[in-house]
Amino acid sequence: MVTSDQRRRQLAREKFERQQQRRTQSRKKKQRNTIIAATLAVVLAAGAAAYASIGLSDGDGDKESPAASGKGTEAASPKPSEAKSPEPALSIDKKAKYAMTLTTNQGAIKIGMDAAKTPRTVNSFKALADKGYFDGTKCHRMTTQGIYVLQCGDPKGDGTGGPGYTIPDENLTGLGKAAADGTVTYPPGTVAMANTGQPGTGGSQFFLVYKDTKLPPTYTPFGTMDAAGLKVVEKVAKAGVTGGGGDGAPKSPVTVTKAAVTKG
Repeated sequence: MVTSDQRRRQLAREKFERQQQRRTQSRKKKQRNTIIAATLAVVLAAGAAAYASIGLSDGDGDKESPAASGKGTEAASPKPSEAKSPEPALSIDKKAKYAMTLTTNQGAIKIGMDAAKTPRTVNSFKALADKGYFDGTKCHRMTTQGIYVLQCGDPKGDGTGGPGYTIPDENLTGLGKAAADGTVTYPPGTVAMANTGQPGTGGSQFFLVYKDTKLPPTYTPFGTMDAAGLKVVEKVAKAGVTGGGGDGAPKSPVTVTKAAVTKG
């Protein structure tokens, strides 16, 4: 017999998957629109005579729903930046342990990271932190129903920002084998990469788990919060979500004033 709690989690996961699909569709639409806009700009620059000789054609644009960033249970699903830039060259010690310290207005959150398990992820965070990428950013999303995470790492603060490149998934079996329902438990203290729901789409956004959370094993678990950091996130979660409900901006705002990654 399916309990009400199991049914709620099932509905949350189904909603999560639908919203991931909409995000992917929306990204493709924007890419098409960018190409169309660039082509039109070239046509206009060629002059009125050339433009008139080409004429106008009726487009075949579709009407996918726009990305509903920060809604439902897609805590791990940002929309990556459309701009493309190269992933940082690997410069860390792949056998070493690293620590990322997030100094926030709510307190410090220290995250231990093992480069042997997630070298590309750790390398990306160090490169971004070294150039101050996370400084002054807000943790834009808190979820208190279905899944239990605080999501951070978006320079835009609305769930749509990213560094302009993506990194591969890593350590996806690190939390054990998936259960019959296709999920694994991300335990309290886990720090994992957000993505669009498609393989290899991690950017800069990540989520901090403060209570057992069941999700598909498709989000790179790359770090663990210290006890003090977990308490900071628990305190923010206890304050709730802006506007009520269980998903949205945290009622107690969280701003990362400084992010630093150190070896050892």
